[in-house]
Amino acid sequence: MEFSEVVAQRRSVRHFNTKLNVSEEDVRALLEAAVLAPSAGNIQPWRFVVVRSAEARKRLQEALHQPWAAAAPVVIVVCVDPRPCAARYGERGEYLYSIQDTAAATENILLAAVDRGLASCWIGAFDEKAVAAAIGVQAPIAPVAVLPIGYSAESARRPSRRPLDEVTTWI
Repeated sequence: MEFSEVVAQRRSVRHFNTKLNVSEEDVRALLEAAVLAPSAGNIQPWRFVVVRSAEARKRLQEALHQPWAAAAPVVIVVCVDPRPCAARYGERGEYLYSIQDTAAATENILLAAVDRGLASCWIGAFDEKAVAAAIGVQAPIAPVAVLPIGYSAESARRPSRRPLDEVTTWI
């Protein structure tokens, strides 16, 4: 698929075909795309937790309070370890660069999913401590995005976007 087509087809999908599994090859391809994301100082503060088992997805569902998310056959939780960014860049590295880096990795996963015929949704509204406990990570490592991954069971329409002139300043 052409890159512009991948970007144009990306949607937030909340209904997954529960009869179709996601192969390990596909999951690895998504993670490989994630680690190709840009990273301040090439620190790569991201950590990924791949949630596949029904038991682990149930724990995650309870932590998220969003049952639809755990219906996906795979959930990738993108986490951050801010320590190496803080060590090199101080407070800005800890609170900005580490989050920017994990956001870039997250977007790469979403785009790679579309390219492989998969669907996802970026979940950022969750109780960080509850999700961390559900997936077994401990501070200072923290979840920053939850990505249910699967085959879409819905026909997601293209959402409206603000006009480019409204969000761009040319100087």
